[in-house]
Amino acid sequence: MRETSPFEIIEGNNAAGLVLLADHATNRLPPEYGRLGLPESAFERHIAYDIGVEALVRRLAARLDVPAVLSRFSRLLIDPNRGEDDPTLIMKISDGAVIPGNHPISSEEWESRLNRFHRPYHRAVSETVAAVGSASGKAPLVISIHSYTPAWKGVPRPWHAAVLWDSDPRAVSPLIEALETSGDVLVGNNEPYDGALRGDTMFRHCMETGLAHALIEVRQDLIGDDIGVAEWEARLGPIFAGLNERPELHEIRRYPSRTGPYEHG
Repeated sequence: MRETSPFEIIEGNNAAGLVLLADHATNRLPPEYGRLGLPESAFERHIAYDIGVEALVRRLAARLDVPAVLSRFSRLLIDPNRGEDDPTLIMKISDGAVIPGNHPISSEEWESRLNRFHRPYHRAVSETVAAVGSASGKAPLVISIHSYTPAWKGVPRPWHAAVLWDSDPRAVSPLIEALETSGDVLVGNNEPYDGALRGDTMFRHCMETGLAHALIEVRQDLIGDDIGVAEWEARLGPIFAGLNERPELHEIRRYPSRTGPYEHG
């Protein structure tokens, strides 16, 4: 992996049939972008990346011996979990922070960021999913991992984890059930926001292709240190392994999307 690569692929046993994704793994920026005109403190916030996710995905990939694809650029530069035509692809304002390096932005710079960061990341996802399908001889199960803030605009978010989805329930229903079985996890079902987003990573690589999938978000204060990451690795590892053993999650089935053009709850 080159230091300037927009993605990292963690190798694993492709024959297992499972792929992990981390769209917002890091807060990195190429040196030529400086800090996009923002203070350094902005890059420690959720607006720059999903806190705790990189460490959690690395541990889960190692535990399960499965491949993972991680972005290696901050979503402040361009958001890999948005479609190319989504107006929030390159944010001008994020959670009250004005991003000077993103406004104004020329059409040439917009296209450059797509070509340098967004498209290579999605090619890596596509190629990894295809390699896993080829090695396993079955449709891969894809799980995307994110994190979210404990509160938004002063309103607490009580859920410990959330499962976001569009209309394919195959992985979602057993995932929510497994998370709730312990009795100590409050799970949001399409909370704190709806998982149906046209053009996002799950839409592009799973909804449109018929792969079983789920997007799980863990509240970031629960995975903000090594102890929390280890606890959630221990919690999620057996759950993901159990999901991966379900034959129905390795079949191609297409479901009609609930999305309209870029509606995100």
